[in-house]
Amino acid sequence: MAEKSNYDVIIIGGGPAGLTAGLYTARARLSSLLVEKGLTGGQINNTNLIENFPGFTEGIDGYELGQLILQQATKFGLEILTAEVTGIELKGDTKIIKTTGADYATKAVIIAGGSKRTTLGVPGEEEYTGKGISYCATCDAPLFVGKPVAVVGGSDAAITEALHLAEFASKVVVIHRRDQLRATPILQERAFAEPKIEFLWDTTVDEVTGENIIKSLRLNNVKTGEKSTLDIGGVFVSIGFQPDTDYLKGILPLDAAGHVITNEIMGTEVPGIFAAGDIRAGSARQAITAAGDGATAAIYAQLYLTGQ
Repeated sequence: MAEKSNYDVIIIGGGPAGLTAGLYTARARLSSLLVEKGLTGGQINNTNLIENFPGFTEGIDGYELGQLILQQATKFGLEILTAEVTGIELKGDTKIIKTTGADYATKAVIIAGGSKRTTLGVPGEEEYTGKGISYCATCDAPLFVGKPVAVVGGSDAAITEALHLAEFASKVVVIHRRDQLRATPILQERAFAEPKIEFLWDTTVDEVTGENIIKSLRLNNVKTGEKSTLDIGGVFVSIGFQPDTDYLKGILPLDAAGHVITNEIMGTEVPGIFAAGDIRAGSARQAITAAGDGATAAIYAQLYLTGQ
């Protein structure tokens, strides 16, 4: 818990962008507070193997990577507060960060709150979340040993989840609304070579059904309109993310999808407020680019504070 109410820099979000920003600002000897409402590490906590972060030739577990960056940042003095940011109030050059715990004042803010999972938005989804519907294979795959499961989506994240689930489930059916995957070629090669993984192309989920726990999915072929039912023991939803920016409406310009609009130095329209990582418009949505964004935002936040 933070012990004071005034900081040089407050960072919102504890994923790779926020943690790297905190590493840089703490090393610059700026009093730095990072506010994270969940588990530090962000979305990478849900990835069991990251192979494209430089320096780890055999890959690294996402949770482990997040903890290593956290340890590195706190070694230099970064403070961590577990709370949710509910708003930002501007008072001249001072920014008041409102949280579920208390309010904190700062001259510079780095918004690195990342994104939240996009849901299917179909009947039965809310009812069966936690009863067969999951949004994290790394978290829940062991619960589905020997059961047939489905993964909805065709991105890197979705195919990574399918490959992980193949280690536990009897069968993994990838349901994708298009006729080809968006995942990178190396992940596609692995998925197509995995005998437990099957594909349902041009298909969306209309409804989730069950009795206390999930039993089946009602599906729709987007090209033919044909309806079908898939009996299933679990479904993992991986259809993208929405930026966590509801609290920023009316404070910062956002794009149509809700991402924070920044310039090349991660600066926003409001002097002293920066944004980094998945939450900003144009992000490549990779751990390494998020870390780069965080470093850039921190460097220019320091220059802002020193009037350079």
